[in-house]
Amino acid sequence: MEENLANRSRAELETALLDSGRALQATLAAQLRGFDGHFQHLLNDSERALQDTFPSAFGELYAQSARAFRDLYAELRLYYRGADLQLEDTLAEFWARLLERLFRQPHPQRQLPDDYLDCLGKQAEALRPFGDAPRELRLRATRAFVAARTFVQGLGVAGDVLRKVAQVPLGPECSRAVMKLVYCAHCLGVPSARPCPDYCRNVFKGCLANQADLDAEWRNLLDSMVLITDKFWGPSGAESVISNVHVWLAEAINALQDNRDTLTTKVIQSCGNPQVNPQGPGPEEKRHRGKLVLQEKPPTGTLERLVSEAKAQLRDAQDFWISLPGTLCSEKMAMSAASDDRCWNGMAKGRYLPEVMGDGLANQINNPEVEVDITKPDMTIRQQIMQLKIMTNRLRSAYNGEDSDFQDASDDGSGSGSGDGCPEDICGRRVNRKSSSSRTPLTHALPGLSEREGQKTSAAAHCPQACTALLLLSLVLSAARPRWR
Repeated sequence: MEENLANRSRAELETALLDSGRALQATLAAQLRGFDGHFQHLLNDSERALQDTFPSAFGELYAQSARAFRDLYAELRLYYRGADLQLEDTLAEFWARLLERLFRQPHPQRQLPDDYLDCLGKQAEALRPFGDAPRELRLRATRAFVAARTFVQGLGVAGDVLRKVAQVPLGPECSRAVMKLVYCAHCLGVPSARPCPDYCRNVFKGCLANQADLDAEWRNLLDSMVLITDKFWGPSGAESVISNVHVWLAEAINALQDNRDTLTTKVIQSCGNPQVNPQGPGPEEKRHRGKLVLQEKPPTGTLERLVSEAKAQLRDAQDFWISLPGTLCSEKMAMSAASDDRCWNGMAKGRYLPEVMGDGLANQINNPEVEVDITKPDMTIRQQIMQLKIMTNRLRSAYNGEDSDFQDASDDGSGSGSGDGCPEDICGRRVNRKSSSSRTPLTHALPGLSEREGQKTSAAAHCPQACTALLLLSLVLSAARPRWR
């Protein structure tokens, strides 16, 4: 009988914990979908603007390089989705590839072997064929894309932590303490006595001691996410840069057209005069095309609304872990309105005298209601604390415009833990473009921490012996339900 009651108590509490976190998980998931959809919409609009304006403005110059532009946008999407790319290298490769294509286009009758193109590439930095556009786009895009993707990943990690911690099983000491809290007043003949508030809080502070240890890193993560939204605004912000990539590309080709004759002369001086292919097409007729002057797309207000809502919701969620005991007592338990002589104190109907314990595992050493072994933290929760630290560090790096490595401290050692925090249905699988990576995976082992084992039975957590004998199963089934809302 007692074991059945303990199991029932554990199941009811685990259900209550799932319910408590479900609303926040839904909020974070909605935020992730909103921001992810907006950032991808900005990039898609930029690519459509390029496809609508470049062909008529640049003609054959664009047509022969259209694939390079398509590939650039594809790479930008991959990077945003969490691919193992270095954005600066991606942009540098794009400019080198574009220069090669655009240099070939007006000289179809000339032979341009690989060594000549290598020489052309080496001269590019000094010659600055695209003007200041490559440098400006590199500086702005790096900061903008890092801020956008890291913020979205942060939302994903927060949701993953909630989901995984909600699945952590409760220990036998907790089950007994909750059984005593919920059921034992019935067997002692005082079914109308509701749990004293401080008694209820001590039970749940003991049961959720490990969860409360998430508080510090959880707050750090949410604070860092609120802070990085500052990088969404201004000329170098995510909104402006992502939606106007095509504007920088237009400026680059404008500069190349202005500098084409000078560029050709300097390349020939540095790399030599390429041989003419007698079977090749004749020289291209020189076409004077006008410059393509594009206006930057102004903000629509969508991102501002998303950020405003997210800031408020993230700030509201900061004390989620340490507020769980109070939330469960007030919302899920039929708790007494005050600690007086009429409430259930765990032994009888009367005032509850012990003090309320602090939050976290270390503060439960003297918990009078739940025997907690403070030397054995829950390993799953410790790994989620590590995930929060990793994501916070990445957000702080992103705030400074740096894209730091994001190592997954997976709880199963397979690399499938919280990861980049972006679900596959939104961000897809991580893409590693390098066939062999030189990066050595980091490990985040926590020496000395093992899973709970050999848990002791607390005499204080048992109902009085008379309780089991007097409590009939029918009474349990009929009286239990009102205790959990």
